[in-house]
Amino acid sequence: MLIIGLTGSIATGKSTVSSLLSSPPYSLPIIDADLIARQVVEPGKPAYRAIVNYFGPSTPDLLLPGPSLSSSSSSDLNDNSTSTSASTSENRPLNRPALGRRVFGDTPERKRDRMILNKIVHPAVRREVYKALVKNYLRGSWAVVLDVPLLFESGMDIICGTVMVVSVSDPKTQMERLRARDPHLSAEDAANRVRSQGDVKGKVAKAEFRGAWKARGVIVVNDGDKDQLRGEVSRTMRIVSGSSPRWWSWILLSLPPLAVGVALWNMLVNFQLRKGWERKERQEKANS
Repeated sequence: MLIIGLTGSIATGKSTVSSLLSSPPYSLPIIDADLIARQVVEPGKPAYRAIVNYFGPSTPDLLLPGPSLSSSSSSDLNDNSTSTSASTSENRPLNRPALGRRVFGDTPERKRDRMILNKIVHPAVRREVYKALVKNYLRGSWAVVLDVPLLFESGMDIICGTVMVVSVSDPKTQMERLRARDPHLSAEDAANRVRSQGDVKGKVAKAEFRGAWKARGVIVVNDGDKDQLRGEVSRTMRIVSGSSPRWWSWILLSLPPLAVGVALWNMLVNFQLRKGWERKERQEKANS
């Protein structure tokens, strides 16, 4: 089974590409890391409790409003504020905009908080992603789309046979789309969110570096309307399907030991490509 890692920066059109890939003629199953990330931080989940315990004491609006506490609960809260805050808030969802304001930005404090949030959420997301991959393999899927905004940053590109980056040629287009989609964002908030997901040009460069080896990286340029984007997706999928035909997935499904071996070999190749990219970056810095 081919794992297509779909990534891109915010407001580049990644969600639209994901929708196109899940529809005919492709009809590929989608593993949406953003959706999983929301599910693993629902009230009562371990990641939710960890977020409340760390961010709650210094972020008063971390949780959405809920029923008022009883007097006995308030008394308990005074005795042990941190533990009771987590236990009495089990049914109050996270206030995602408030959490976003806490972790998006370039200051050392926000970078630290974003790193801590990622350390809480990413392991839980990975577990659910691996479960979904196994399920789709057992269903006999030819390919599955792993939709991860921070694919390279999280290291999940190492399990992907192909990485598909959705990009725009002009960063101004990205900012205009983001503010049109989320008009409540200030210019500063929009810029912080774009920076938090990394420079799309950097993602394109990594995909192009991978793509030099049997279509392991492809680029979908989304500078026009949806019809133009549909054509771009069709072009890139012809490249992807040509490098990993459907009959190969059926062989791997019928021979699980071979599938395991191919998966390990694929990870080894991707690891070597990652090391090659890092060497390239070091050389460019040394020459600059």
